[in-house]
Amino acid sequence: MAARSPTFLPLPKAAIAFRPEFLDFERGIRVGNLEDNERITRLLKTGLEHRFQQPFVTERWGRGVYWQWIGYLPRANRTAKPLSSHVSFGCAKYFVTVDTEEKLFKCGMQVERGYLDPPDDYPDCRLRPDWDWNRLVASIRRAGPMLEEMRRLVVNEGFMIFAGSWESGSVAFSRARPPDAAALRKALRTAPGDHWAGLQIYYPMRRNEVRGTTGVDLIESMLAIFGEVTPAMNLVMQVEL
Repeated sequence: MAARSPTFLPLPKAAIAFRPEFLDFERGIRVGNLEDNERITRLLKTGLEHRFQQPFVTERWGRGVYWQWIGYLPRANRTAKPLSSHVSFGCAKYFVTVDTEEKLFKCGMQVERGYLDPPDDYPDCRLRPDWDWNRLVASIRRAGPMLEEMRRLVVNEGFMIFAGSWESGSVAFSRARPPDAAALRKALRTAPGDHWAGLQIYYPMRRNEVRGTTGVDLIESMLAIFGEVTPAMNLVMQVEL
C-alpha cells in the first residue's frame, strides 16, 4: 500500500466506526443503514474538507444501500467554470469504487471526458471547452510534469492508470507497463464520441488486503492516496487545491 501520511481526519480514531466489510466485492460500497461515523461518504468528505479548508461536492453512481462509485470534487473548481458550473462531469475528482468484475477496490483521481456525441436525454454530458479534460489532454507530453507525476505514482508507488472508453478502446498502465505519452494521447483522443470516456489514476486493493486491515486504517489510507494524487489533479484543475 502507498505510504501513509498522518491522518487528515479531525476525529479521534475511536470515533471512526467504518469497517472493512463495508467494501463488498459482490455488491459495492455500503452506504445505507449506517451511522454517520460508519459511513465512508461522510468520513472522506470530512477528511478532505478539514485538510483543504474548503467545501467539497459528493457525487455517486448507484442507488439503495450499496453504491458502485463515489466521487469528491472541490466546489471552488466547479464554480469557476463559466459554462459548466452547474455540473460535476467537467471537474477532476477524487474517487473510490469497488469493481465487482475485477474484484478490486480502487481509490484515486478521475477526469471525465463525457460524450462528444451525447444521447438526446443527456445534453449536459457533452464535452465543453471549460472541462478539466481539455487541460488533461494538453498536459500529456513526452517531457512534462504530468507524465513525470504519472510515472512516479505508477513506478514508485504502485498506482495504476486507466485511459479511454469504459466500453472499448481503453489502455492500462502499471509497473509492468509504465505510462507512455503517445499511447496515453491516442487513448484519450480516439475514444469513441458516443462512449463515456475518462482517465483514472488509482491505487488497487484486493479483497484480502481490504479484509486484512482495520476500518480506521482503510479510511486513513484512502485519504493518504488522495494526497498522493493531488499534484496530478492540480495540473488539470482551474482552481488548485
